[in-house]
Amino acid sequence: MNSRLETDLLGDLEVPQHSYYGVHTQRAKLNFPITGQSLANYPTLIRAIGAVKEAAALANVSAGVLPATIGEAIAQSARDVQSGMLDSSFVVDPVQGGAGTSTNMNANEVIANRALELLNHELGDYAKVHPLNHVNASQSTNDVYPTAGRIAISWMLIELRKTLHLLETELSSKAHEFRDVVKIGRTQLQEAVPMTLGREFQSYATMISEDRDRISETIALLCEINLGGTAIGTGVNASDDYRNRVVTNLSLIVGLPLVSSPDLVEATQDVGAMVHASGTLKRIAVKVSKMCNDLRLLSSGPNAGFAEISLPAVQAGSSIMPGKVNPVIPEVVNQVAFAVVGNDVTVTMAAEAGQLQLNAFEPIIIKSIADSITHLNNALRVLSTRCIPGITTNPLKLRNVVESSVGLVTELSPILGYKKATALVKLALSTGESVRLLAQRDFGLSEDDVERVFSQALSNAVSR
Repeated sequence: MNSRLETDLLGDLEVPQHSYYGVHTQRAKLNFPITGQSLANYPTLIRAIGAVKEAAALANVSAGVLPATIGEAIAQSARDVQSGMLDSSFVVDPVQGGAGTSTNMNANEVIANRALELLNHELGDYAKVHPLNHVNASQSTNDVYPTAGRIAISWMLIELRKTLHLLETELSSKAHEFRDVVKIGRTQLQEAVPMTLGREFQSYATMISEDRDRISETIALLCEINLGGTAIGTGVNASDDYRNRVVTNLSLIVGLPLVSSPDLVEATQDVGAMVHASGTLKRIAVKVSKMCNDLRLLSSGPNAGFAEISLPAVQAGSSIMPGKVNPVIPEVVNQVAFAVVGNDVTVTMAAEAGQLQLNAFEPIIIKSIADSITHLNNALRVLSTRCIPGITTNPLKLRNVVESSVGLVTELSPILGYKKATALVKLALSTGESVRLLAQRDFGLSEDDVERVFSQALSNAVSR
């Protein structure tokens, strides 16, 4: 036979004979063909669910809820889930109705059947190890699923933080390399005052450093969990002994400083930490996208644009224009940023749509945040390795632009006064003559005065 018969409250249903999942998972497969993906595409979430199930099994054994033989088999099976060996058995679509119940059921059935296998029983022999009576003992989807989601997102944020550190390091390296390269600063795309290219890149590095700190703050918020609250936070069907042990067990297993929320009812219905996490990702995406806009603008050209920097050529840019090279790495980062912002809108709407003691839309919240982290992490790693290190510049060209810029008039303003300095700018723009020449010929400044002011301006741009 190629199938076995399992039963739930709706009746009998055939499932594949040798599958670790069972009837609840099979129904969810039929009900939710939404994204074309499965939980197997989110291995970090599977690992986190396995960790929760291991911690619960150990706590249930200690609390006398489960016999040691069954509890230890469940714990080992949960460890097998964490190892990745059972990923292919997590077949439910990540977007699902039921507040994550199908994900929890998928895990319960896989762990139960793997435990049966470890105990030399037939798959589906739930009289020996039951997905709900044993694997799900002292638990509810409503505390298992959000806890696993918070753990998975925390782990993913730790990896993103490492990638941000790599990006910060590369930007700081460029800041050092360009520390003496004088250029004209701009506001509203108009010439402002002199600065260095190094300071420009250092500002990007500082921006990334700040965002690493925001990630650390977000992880701290996510580490407050509602495990032990079961259905709505009142802890129904979970003993005090179990609740006292399960969070401690889980914290040791996952390597995070988890704490139980002081108000489990509030923690069960609230997804504020998820909103904060998504908002942090949006913040990073928006700021990095702005930086990539700058890189594209500063590298525009090669002859008809700013051409202040050159990005490394990584591929041909056109099928019709020979020799064209495009800023494809910043462009792909921009596109990822747009998607992250869109995911944040999804998270916002899903959080707002929660009702009473539970938010039913955590599946789309967790998926959206996980997708944002994955795509942002990949994009920033590409930016850090295939773009930033290869950026070059032409110091002489940038200095010539500075010395011909009307932005230097700002340095003469304390001497001439704002009104005369404004007149000097207008005259320079209308005649095309240099600020240096006009300041001496038409505004009474000596060559020495102008040279001293301009030299000091360039020196200040480097030293500030």
